[in-house]
Amino acid sequence: MAESIISPGVYTRENDRSYITPAPIAAGAAFVGPTVKGPNNQPLIVTSYSDYVRKFGETFLSASNKSYEFLTSVAVKNYFQNGGQTALITRVVSGTYSRAANTSIFGTTGVSKATGSGTLVAAAVDGQRYDIVYGSNTYAFIASSTPIPVDIPGAKVFFFSTGSSATLTAANLVTEINTQAAYVPISASSVGAVIALSGSAAGTAYNGVTFLTGSILGAVPDYTLLTLGGGTTGPSATNPFTIETLGKGIIYNNSTASNSPGVENSDGSLVSGSADNVRWEITNVNNALGTFTISVRQGNDSTNNKSILETFNVNLDPNSDNYIESVIGNQYVTVGTDGSTSYNYTVGEFPNASNYIRVASVASTTPNYLANDGVTINTDSNGVSFSTYLPTAASGSFYGAQGSVGSPATFFGAINTSSTTSQGVVASSYTTAISLLSNKDDYQFNVISTPGLLQKNSNFTSTVNSIISLAESRGDCIAVVDLVAQGQQVATVTAASTALNSSYAATYWPWLQIQSATGRNEWVPAGVVIPGVYAFTDASSAPWFAPAGLVRGGIGGVIQAERKLAKGDRDTLYSAKVNPIASFPGSGISVFGQKTLQTKASATDRVNVRRLLIELKKFISNQARNLVFEQNTLTTRTRFLATVNPYLESVVQRQGLYAFKVVMDDTNNTADVVDRNQLVGQILIQPTKTVEFVVLDFTIEPTGATFT
Repeated sequence: MAESIISPGVYTRENDRSYITPAPIAAGAAFVGPTVKGPNNQPLIVTSYSDYVRKFGETFLSASNKSYEFLTSVAVKNYFQNGGQTALITRVVSGTYSRAANTSIFGTTGVSKATGSGTLVAAAVDGQRYDIVYGSNTYAFIASSTPIPVDIPGAKVFFFSTGSSATLTAANLVTEINTQAAYVPISASSVGAVIALSGSAAGTAYNGVTFLTGSILGAVPDYTLLTLGGGTTGPSATNPFTIETLGKGIIYNNSTASNSPGVENSDGSLVSGSADNVRWEITNVNNALGTFTISVRQGNDSTNNKSILETFNVNLDPNSDNYIESVIGNQYVTVGTDGSTSYNYTVGEFPNASNYIRVASVASTTPNYLANDGVTINTDSNGVSFSTYLPTAASGSFYGAQGSVGSPATFFGAINTSSTTSQGVVASSYTTAISLLSNKDDYQFNVISTPGLLQKNSNFTSTVNSIISLAESRGDCIAVVDLVAQGQQVATVTAASTALNSSYAATYWPWLQIQSATGRNEWVPAGVVIPGVYAFTDASSAPWFAPAGLVRGGIGGVIQAERKLAKGDRDTLYSAKVNPIASFPGSGISVFGQKTLQTKASATDRVNVRRLLIELKKFISNQARNLVFEQNTLTTRTRFLATVNPYLESVVQRQGLYAFKVVMDDTNNTADVVDRNQLVGQILIQPTKTVEFVVLDFTIEPTGATFT
């Protein structure tokens, strides 16, 4: 609080301008592919493999009850096991996927009367009987000719005049029912031959009242004309609010109907509950304050062993800080298109505080729940207390999601160069994800991988090429791609690599065997584990060190390579820009090459140089961004040089560069350049080369030779 300026003196004031602009989403690697669960086409950061499993799942059961794992999770697991810090995951799916919503939240009911209507098809004859059945009570209304008998209220028998038409019968019957209002708790009306009944007061008590007709006096009525329903005593029959899962797909369903809490076992666990879905629970309902607690529980817990993931203390008062939407959040992300470009945009007012659910809607609010005295509970426009709006304590499940994972026919080693799907996903499903990731301002990463896609599969050739084009257009990442299916020959691999030419992509071969999370040993393309090799290089050295060799190129968690490559095979592959994976006795399995897919011989035909440039451009570009809209003066240029030069010097010290020079002065910022509102800088670098060929000369000297 500011000091009051009254008497002479020195006064201090604070102006807080320290707002920090949120940084772009940054990750070491980006993975695009199918997952067990999670939101679709919404790139999300994960910071560990357990975080990935929580958001995107790990294994699932096929129709034959056999467990499968997507290659996406294999790649992410290997990445984090080898030192990866953050990963950007974009889930792709084929078909329609939707979110699951809560099943009925019981206990809150609406203000309305039970009603029903039906049509009389013919005029009543003498002795025609109409019965109103209410609980265990039956009220008989009998048509009669003149003279009309006297009513017998004690026996619940009443008489009315027959009519010459269905319309007149309905009118006479309505008159009699309303005349006996002291005995019959139902009111009636008619329009023509249509008769309508309703309960005499709002509530659920009259739901189920039936009106029967069609028999003659003395017989049991055998035709139901109408049944009353819809009577409620609160704001809505069910669901004063609706919550739904953030992720999409039937895996989030653990109930078979929207009005069922979910089928439970004897211990209170859900029959359809799993580690990949959640259930909700409402506790601590406080009518005096209008508050209650919503807990998100793991789908496979039980009543006695609850696994509570999140807890929120909320109310239905939109004027309160604890309003359910503002506490839990109501936003969701959807995809928009602008021409051929896709983008994510957020819908909803309140950011999501939950990792699992969002509030989709609130049907019944309680504005200013308590009166000014802080004790009296306010009422709605119908005079109904806001306390009736609150849900009752209960637990429930989720229902209504659509979308299931694809057939397991093209998983792991079954991925081939002719299938129209890869892991159950068609090529067109990747289009939106690739377009989203083209936004380098929102999403930052240095490696991108699409585990399971093969460039030689004609159905996915354009998709793999799009990934390479994405890396080229961004200029800040390298794409790891796979070319051929399992069981191919060296000549097939080299023929495939010859068709590609880019310094922003690299490929590796042969296939490798790993142990899946299902417990089975499976064959996977080499590109699935290569981001992990890059991550280990970054963690142990720096991006400009070669991710290859026995020091940094070892591949952990691999059982064996598809084939052991002889020296001649490795030579052939390397000449064709394919990085061989070698198996050396006693040294394990290692990446033994670091070429990009660039055809022309230059410094950027090596992975370490391309990744060096990516790292340098990313840092220097971020520094240059701070210069935009600054004064084009010597002071501005000096400030830039004072930041960039020490950084490049540190790269020299860390063996990334031999030498460098940064020029940003009057020589390249002439008057006409300045007049065009430009600031030009030149960064000249000499990348450090790696040792790929060790030549040892052994010279045999004659006996008696002296070594100096």
